[in-house]
Amino acid sequence: MLGYYENFPRLIHRTTCFASPVSIKRLQEVLTDTLRKLNDQTLNFEAITDSLVSQYIVKLEFGVAETDSFNYLDSEEANRLLETIRKNPLQTLDFLCAVRYYRVQKEKKEPLRFDYYMLRFTFSENSVEISIFHERGPRHVSPEDIISLIAKKVNETSTKKILKEPSS
Repeated sequence: MLGYYENFPRLIHRTTCFASPVSIKRLQEVLTDTLRKLNDQTLNFEAITDSLVSQYIVKLEFGVAETDSFNYLDSEEANRLLETIRKNPLQTLDFLCAVRYYRVQKEKKEPLRFDYYMLRFTFSENSVEISIFHERGPRHVSPEDIISLIAKKVNETSTKKILKEPSS
């Protein structure tokens, strides 16, 4: 089943809830498009986390779940997911996120160990819960950093906030 990973871990490292004034369908469309676009970007390490390690760059790679595996979220896979969402919005959307680190020295990129995260978005009327599990890797970027980056990028797509920060 597209969008759902049967073996999603029970152990969760972070869960955050966001309020959302848009429909579930619209939120899933924006989320899909945002994650697809993030696949094409190279980010400075400081853009994701509060660390002051300036010689690192980061590339994120998202894959959408399909029963027992993940498919890289390129344009073709994003369109396939969007077709599914347009027919009937999903209650749950699961993604794999590989965080690829590179050290840049004198214009050379040296690959470092990667982090692998699994994300589960659970949708309900006017809210979404994001659960994240750190599969493996050095954890240079925390689960909170991944959630914050996604929320920030989703909110940049509109003049009004699509994901509203949880109340403290």
